[in-house]
Amino acid sequence: MYQVNDITNHKLPGPNARKIIERMKRHAYDSTFVYPLVIANGHDCILEDPDGNQFLDFTSNIGACPIGYSHPDVMEVLAEHSTSGTHKIAGQDFYSKEHADLAETVSTIIPRDFKSFFINSGAEAVENSIKIAYRKMGPLPGISCLGAFHGRTLGALSFTFSKPVHKYNFPEFAAKRIKFCTDDDDPEIDAVESLLKENKIAFILTEVVQGEGGYNVASKKFIRNLRKYATQYGVPLILDEVQSGVGHTGKWWAFEHYGVRPDIMSAAKALQVGAAIYNKKFEPRDRSALSSTWGGGSRIDMAVGARTIQVIKRDRLLENATKMGDMLKKGLQELVGKKGVADVRGLGLMIGLEFDTRAHREKKIDMLFRNGLLTLGAGQKSLRIIPPLVITKEQVEQGLSIMTQVLSKS
Repeated sequence: MYQVNDITNHKLPGPNARKIIERMKRHAYDSTFVYPLVIANGHDCILEDPDGNQFLDFTSNIGACPIGYSHPDVMEVLAEHSTSGTHKIAGQDFYSKEHADLAETVSTIIPRDFKSFFINSGAEAVENSIKIAYRKMGPLPGISCLGAFHGRTLGALSFTFSKPVHKYNFPEFAAKRIKFCTDDDDPEIDAVESLLKENKIAFILTEVVQGEGGYNVASKKFIRNLRKYATQYGVPLILDEVQSGVGHTGKWWAFEHYGVRPDIMSAAKALQVGAAIYNKKFEPRDRSALSSTWGGGSRIDMAVGARTIQVIKRDRLLENATKMGDMLKKGLQELVGKKGVADVRGLGLMIGLEFDTRAHREKKIDMLFRNGLLTLGAGQKSLRIIPPLVITKEQVEQGLSIMTQVLSKS
């Protein structure tokens, strides 16, 4: 059993990890690395570095590893594909069984009249979602939210609005902004209607739980209003489920908590590939309107994505996400008001912990890492918690124990 004090007396990074980090810094862009973790291996909710240090993972690689590491079903898929010399193909030009399998499997967890277009990443899933809307509506402004994150490619970036560093000196598509309302009584809850009255709009784009923006959870009235006004004014509603989708909130899609359906949605991360998923009435008439060499092109990733959905169903992991998420939030709630912890919020296993200052948040993330727990920042002052859906009661208790120890210190 993994123990809280496994690495507390070790200097991090260790010698093997340090060499890899030095090589990266010398030869590659030093991007958004948070702390000196080098991932070498892992099992269930534990990641291991090249020096043998083990960490309890409360990030699931930003939701991209929903059933943890070395899962026997995934290992079986990898073994099945280990002898294939055609694991990477031009997936929108040639067919493969894995592509058909994933499309069919995804169809079991999306509205009945929807179809999927597979692509490389979350940002590209958003890009193609907005392309589908533009194709129907024309090159008009889109509406997105303050605090939104939809990706870093230029189209998606136009509608991202969480950190200035993402956007400085880059060109943008025409966009209108509304407040992301987390309270039904927010005075700006109906702001979208004014924009729709006064402007011709191509689409409304929002997350349901803001990811990079701080794990802010939309109010029910806000999302339902967006659906109502989108329908009233004939504008497609795009819901970005790249981070929240495929079970992290305790349902397949975060929008299911709100009793609404989008017209178009984006998915990725837990799915292993990106996907623009849309109501069939929005399907472009021209076959080549959407395409990509590598879109749906990794047969291994698509096979793992389909198996991941099957495992979540078989092992009732949506229920586990709800149960373990409630346990985590209850434990974290006890820290609110102490040592700079201001708030806890979330759905299922997507939980945000708000601090009083950004500096305080950054210090605690590093301290948690050095005590064997992996977390990440979100927004200006929030800490994001998004463990794999397979997390156990014992691992939740271990994580809470580490967080209580670390966050109780000044």
